[in-house]
Amino acid sequence: MPVQALPTNGVVLQIGFGSNKPPYIFEAERRGLELDIVVAAARRAGMEVRPFFAPMERLQGMLQQGRLDGIATTNPYSGLHAYFSQPYLEYHNVVVALAQRRLTLRDISDLQRYSISSFQRARQLLGPSFEAMVSANTRYREEGDQKVRNRLLYAGRVDTIVGDWRIISYFTQEMSAEQGPLPPVTVYHLFAPTPYQMAFRYQWQRDNFDRGLALLRQSGGYREIEGRYDAAPVHAQP
Repeated sequence: MPVQALPTNGVVLQIGFGSNKPPYIFEAERRGLELDIVVAAARRAGMEVRPFFAPMERLQGMLQQGRLDGIATTNPYSGLHAYFSQPYLEYHNVVVALAQRRLTLRDISDLQRYSISSFQRARQLLGPSFEAMVSANTRYREEGDQKVRNRLLYAGRVDTIVGDWRIISYFTQEMSAEQGPLPPVTVYHLFAPTPYQMAFRYQWQRDNFDRGLALLRQSGGYREIEGRYDAAPVHAQP
């Protein structure tokens, strides 16, 4: 049976999104693959989204303090006391190192030997194996500004970076446009795709969002949004 649209009821939700992380979030333009999906799904359920941008650590605290109605890009591994939606987007997290380093990485535990720059809350969001590795690695760090990871990698200040390939690829292209050709990298596929969910303060918000998301997928609107943000690949060794 097809899912029916909910009537517009004037509900406005203040939703937290991570700081600028193209192509998912273009903060200055208030758009992006992730933001557009969340806004469109909410509208299908008769709700409007008022986006608020901040580093993930701050967003999580604001949700728990009741200062936001929900936050994006999270999942139950985060430890949040919240109502989690159905997965609305998959990130494809990878490990990236300069190809000239010739690192051998076959498992998440192999990362323990190297310095790492990742994104905020990665230790909670990437699962138990990653969290265990981080706990034993004194050279692990997380960045609020995800472009910093790329700068650290190409400056030789960290051995590896961890993050979604679309985000890393976007910032690499941006850096290359500013600085000229960058050295090749090797991409290590150590993670399964990471499904991300919304976290809401109240169950009714979550339930409405899930209905709107189902409608968005059913209508073809979801694929239309994805098509706007197809990223050009960055040259990398497998």
